[in-house]
Amino acid sequence: MASFSWHDVKRTLHAVRWPLRLTYVGMLAEALVQSLWPLLTVCLFVLAALMLGVQDMIAVEVVWAIAVIAGLSMIGALGYALMKFRLPTRAQALTRLDASLPGRPLQALIDTQTIGAADAASTAVWRAHQARMARRAADAEPVSADLRVSSRDPYALRYLAVLVFGIALLFGSIWRVGSVTDMSPGGTGLASGPVWEGWAESPRYTGRPTIYLNDIPEGALRVPVGSLITLRLYGEVGALTLSETVSGRTEVPPASDPAQDFTVVQDGTVEINGPGGRSWQVEVIPDLPPQVAVLEDPTASAMGEMTLPFEASDDYGVEAGEARFTLDLASVDRRHGLTIDPENRPELVVPLPTPIAGNRQAFEENLIEDFSEHAWANLPVLVRLSALDGAEQQFETEPRAITLPGRRFFDPVAAAVIEQRRDLLWSRANNQRISQILRATSYLPEDLFRSQTDAMRLRKVIRQLETFAKYGLSDEMQEDLSQEMWDLAIILEEGDLADAAERMRRAQERLNEAIKNGASDEEIAELMRELRRATEDYLQQLSRQAQRQQQENEENQSGNNENAMQMTQDDLQRMMDRIQELMEQGRMAEAQQALQELQEMMENMRVTQGQQGQGGQSPGEQAMEGLSETLREQQGLSDQAFRDLQEQFNPNAQAGENQGNEGRSGGQGRGQSHEGQGGQGQESDDDDTAQNDPQSGEGGEQGQGADRGDLAQRQQALRDELRRQQGSLPGAGTPEGDAARDALDRAGRAMDGAEQALREDDLAEAIDNQGQAMEALREGMRALGEMMAEQQRNQQPGQGNQPSDRRAENRDPLGREQGNSGADGDTGPLALNDDAYGRARELLDEIRRRSGEVARPEEERDYLKRLLDRF
Repeated sequence: MASFSWHDVKRTLHAVRWPLRLTYVGMLAEALVQSLWPLLTVCLFVLAALMLGVQDMIAVEVVWAIAVIAGLSMIGALGYALMKFRLPTRAQALTRLDASLPGRPLQALIDTQTIGAADAASTAVWRAHQARMARRAADAEPVSADLRVSSRDPYALRYLAVLVFGIALLFGSIWRVGSVTDMSPGGTGLASGPVWEGWAESPRYTGRPTIYLNDIPEGALRVPVGSLITLRLYGEVGALTLSETVSGRTEVPPASDPAQDFTVVQDGTVEINGPGGRSWQVEVIPDLPPQVAVLEDPTASAMGEMTLPFEASDDYGVEAGEARFTLDLASVDRRHGLTIDPENRPELVVPLPTPIAGNRQAFEENLIEDFSEHAWANLPVLVRLSALDGAEQQFETEPRAITLPGRRFFDPVAAAVIEQRRDLLWSRANNQRISQILRATSYLPEDLFRSQTDAMRLRKVIRQLETFAKYGLSDEMQEDLSQEMWDLAIILEEGDLADAAERMRRAQERLNEAIKNGASDEEIAELMRELRRATEDYLQQLSRQAQRQQQENEENQSGNNENAMQMTQDDLQRMMDRIQELMEQGRMAEAQQALQELQEMMENMRVTQGQQGQGGQSPGEQAMEGLSETLREQQGLSDQAFRDLQEQFNPNAQAGENQGNEGRSGGQGRGQSHEGQGGQGQESDDDDTAQNDPQSGEGGEQGQGADRGDLAQRQQALRDELRRQQGSLPGAGTPEGDAARDALDRAGRAMDGAEQALREDDLAEAIDNQGQAMEALREGMRALGEMMAEQQRNQQPGQGNQPSDRRAENRDPLGREQGNSGADGDTGPLALNDDAYGRARELLDEIRRRSGEVARPEEERDYLKRLLDRF
């Protein structure tokens, strides 16, 4: 073993120099804390009291007494510190560090051998011992200081001092410490200590903070008009007085009143007279009244919904606004039923929509309302917009002459019924005249009405008018009759037939009447979209009928088709595009002629579906068709859930009265009643539709009536159908096929969530899950379409259809090209057009308007706000 020399000892002691120094610093901190804590506690207490202004709130004698006690306490604490403080030495630090190690190795290294120094064996043992101690010393760590003084401070006064000082930092001011000098002999303050405090509180709607006047030096002071100034005068009464010229008060309290409160209404001065007083030159920040203006004349949709753009602004923000409509009697064309004086009707008042969140200082919005059923619809009115700010200042625009938008009726009988309804609401004195005109109008019902039910409803209205004419119409009778006439006109205009061919024919007739009557571009565009939807339904029925005939008469099919009129979807699309183009160019005569030709061709045509000369569909096409049907059924369930949510919070909205209602079956006719809630003459038509629609499928059959199961059962059945479709989905192993399966798995989980929410009667959560399911279905169809497109690209030349045939097959019944996603019309030329963006904007405005109506239930408004956040 190597010998351990004195140099090794010095080297070992040098290695522990930093632990030794840190231990020394800890001992020094320990000595300071244990000796100075009483002095620090007293200092924190005194400083906190001065920062909180205790010296300004109590008598000067008490202040001096407390100052004496504080001074004596400081002297005592200082004496305690001098008595207890001892500066630690290096030897003490070495001893503490050595005591923290086993065997006190540092002391062993310093010691010398006194016995057996001449014995070589004894010396070797001693050096081995020192070497072992050196290794232990090398592991030395600094010894932490003991800063605990709880044994000397059993009541934790030091913590209480820190807490009070923290409160003073938050709520006090360091500048108040200097006020204690005024209480010294020769100071500027009064011996009795009169002081004051003041605040200037701005109106809450301004959003400006409260001003502490003690912190404001003399000079200019700007505050909003209506600010409340509060002053409190302390000390001897009369030592301090107040004078001000900003409130304009006629009854002024005594100037020496200790409590002074007044509102700033004008420029002026506020002055506190007396020792330590202060004065300010107050400048009022005016509050300007709000401004509101109509940007342009209102526009109306084809269904009569009015959109009135406006702008509003205010320096602090608009609180509320409203629009007032009054009849412009001088501009009314006083003919027919309008010749007599109208009945007095109150102004039509609707609230203006305001931003749900954000800045209301300046904004533009659209007032969206449907006044089609009002007595003044399509009559000249005067509109006034008014806005209100936080100061209750109101601004109203000058009257603007407009025509109150309402729905236009193109069916002659429906238009006649609506005109007589207007006359009935104009004045009940028109009662007898209305019944005579309606009786003359319906003289030959078989030539005017499409169903016996419509004629019977009109005769019922006529009988009621004639009966009430003898005894006089009450307000309730007048409202009931006007509602009956409105419902009848809607049925006559839109029709309640379930047959696709009849709906298409009616759509063509309405479009033809609109062209003849010079309807607006927006109305014609809406009717054109309706014609496209009706034509799509008709083509689907013809397609299903052709498939059934092909299966039943497969041997004779080619011979039948040779003599039949064939028309591809491309040809039909080109004809409809040509009609729309002619209408947009204003060539209405040519458009009407083209529409007549389309009617004749549609009455005699048969649509060729798929490849000519080939029957059946590929697995991918069958899967795509099944998923499309599933998506349509899911959309129907979502529409019904949303309608039920509306009816849950608005019991007065009966089934089918909402113009946007698609029916409980989802897409089965706009404006129809919910199954089980239909009006007269509708139940049989709905039943016929259910029997004649072979595409209904399992999910559709469950949705044809409320008696076949509730929403949750239908959702579960649709989930089972999706699971069956997943089992037969083609493209296993391909990236596109795997992506489609993943998307359908997400759709299935969303459907399960929707079913659970429906069983728990949580319609809002169910609608959210149904939306996720539809989005996942679209993604699955998109991936499936990409797989089919890849398979077509990999086909050998000479296989498959001709390019023109493939283009025809790659279009939906309205002629829109399917994108790579496979979803119908996803990226076609008609998928992203001005009408789509306009409709999206209309829906967004409607959701925003409804979410801002405070009369709606909170749960419904929360759901609408979630829609706004999502879209």
